[in-house]
Amino acid sequence: MSEAIQKKEIKCLSIEELKADLKEMGEKPFRAGQIFKWLHEAVESFDEMTNLSKELRAKLSERYELTVPVCVRKQVSQVDGTRKYLWQMRGGDCVESVLMRYEHGNTVCVSTQVGCRMGCKFCASGLFGLKRHLSAGEILDEVLFIQKESGEPVSNIVLMGTGEPLDNYENVLKFLHLVSCPGGIQIGQRHISLSTSGLADKIELLANEKLQITLSISLHAPDDESRSSIMPVDKRYPVARLMQACAYYFDTTGRRISYEYMMAHGKTDRPWQAEKLASLLRGRPAHVNLIPLNPVKESPLQPSSRDTVRKFQQILERHGVTATVRRKLGPDIDAACGQLRRRTLEEGEIIQ
Repeated sequence: MSEAIQKKEIKCLSIEELKADLKEMGEKPFRAGQIFKWLHEAVESFDEMTNLSKELRAKLSERYELTVPVCVRKQVSQVDGTRKYLWQMRGGDCVESVLMRYEHGNTVCVSTQVGCRMGCKFCASGLFGLKRHLSAGEILDEVLFIQKESGEPVSNIVLMGTGEPLDNYENVLKFLHLVSCPGGIQIGQRHISLSTSGLADKIELLANEKLQITLSISLHAPDDESRSSIMPVDKRYPVARLMQACAYYFDTTGRRISYEYMMAHGKTDRPWQAEKLASLLRGRPAHVNLIPLNPVKESPLQPSSRDTVRKFQQILERHGVTATVRRKLGPDIDAACGQLRRRTLEEGEIIQ
């Protein structure tokens, strides 16, 4: 096994874990806070940690891997300033993340895996399958280096990029603690949303963590026949099982769940489906986010018309279900998850 593989990835460590390692190295534990702060300022070398001795910096370099993603492509929307990044991570793997500007602050959408194995028919993320999980430090890098590259602070995070976050459960959980930890960039958990395609058992595990994040369920259809035809995960976790997990999540955390619902012409947007969705959510503290479909060339699905979306929303509201329509950001750049990575791979610019 090579020396590089044996090194720990330092950004995956909590302050307490750093303290334990420093003690083992014969160093003062208070240095852990200094190192943690430097890491969250997106330093690219241990030599940049100027308040540490040269001897300690050398020890850190010998013992740890310091991940530094490289921006290989960036797209900036001329419409609203949304920025989409393609990062090359360790080993040459590429992932996407997006900086979105809102009145309430800047939101970063991060990826949690290189590729995805969920196989949703409307998403470009899984076209090449799953290659590997991102580490907690690599997910953190997406936030840190977007802040560094853009020069703008990030106030909100959504785990809605490439990959299924709950399929990478341990690393995602570690990331959530690292990014909200005092001493780093300290983004509060109430400013973090995690989107899942519906891994019911992992939703229940997450509930037991009693985090303050917002859970978003990619529902996209209210019945198993429609949902399983576009989301293979439904065959493992049917709608009834998923809703059981959602009920457990709310009962355990007290946190309202957001349901994402993709509007596809003739597939998910029929009036009876709006009625069934309203029935499914009746009595549940819930918010439905209607999402106009971003077309993917490999998929036959097409977006619903504005009028259809409006009527679908009205049916939900008539039944007392809160529903909003997601505003499209960056309409002039590769908007859907996985499109920029896919196009770059197809053009042969990045070989993985």
